[in-house]
Formats: sequence, structure tokens, C-alpha cells
Amino acid sequence: MFGDVIKNLRVSHSLNQIQLAHKLNVSKQTISNWEHNNILPSIEMLIKIADFFSVSTDFLLERDFRTHIDVTGLSAEQRAHIQQIIHDILCNSN
Repeated sequence: MFGDVIKNLRVSHSLNQIQLAHKLNVSKQTISNWEHNNILPSIEMLIKIADFFSVSTDFLLERDFRTHIDVTGLSAEQRAHIQQIIHDILCNSN
């Protein structure tokens, strides 16, 4: 469920709820509610979360079953290389 996904992403980025709330400009209670599946974010916020964690909205909603690659600590250039490799693999697999 969404709550598990957001919590796993938060923890994998070594953020507590307060830190993530600050980065997304929401309250800690909002983060807690998402993680406990009490509420879901708006579409605009879902996009903001996806952008922040560099994942797709499908991934956040568990509609994308590809494996998550943690790129924490990598430079923008390294992330771009990984994205290109993935793109090349996906394009060549069809």
C-alpha cells in the first residue's frame, strides 16, 4: 500500500517524518497519515513526492512492479548514466 512505499522511501533516504515533511512543505502529521494509510496525497503532491524521490507515480501507487534502484549518494551525472542504461535495456528488450 502507499503507506508502506512512502515509509520505505523515507527510511531508505535516511529521513525522519519531520525532515520529509519539511522537504515537501507539509506537516509531520500528514506524513504520518500517509504512512498509516489514513489519507492519500493529492495528485499534485503525488507528483511532488515522485519527483523528490526520483521515482514514478506508478511506483508510488504500486502500479509499476519494476525493482527500485536506490541512487542515494550518486551524482546527477551518475544517475543520468543509470537512467540511460535502463532506457537502453528496455528499448532493446522489445
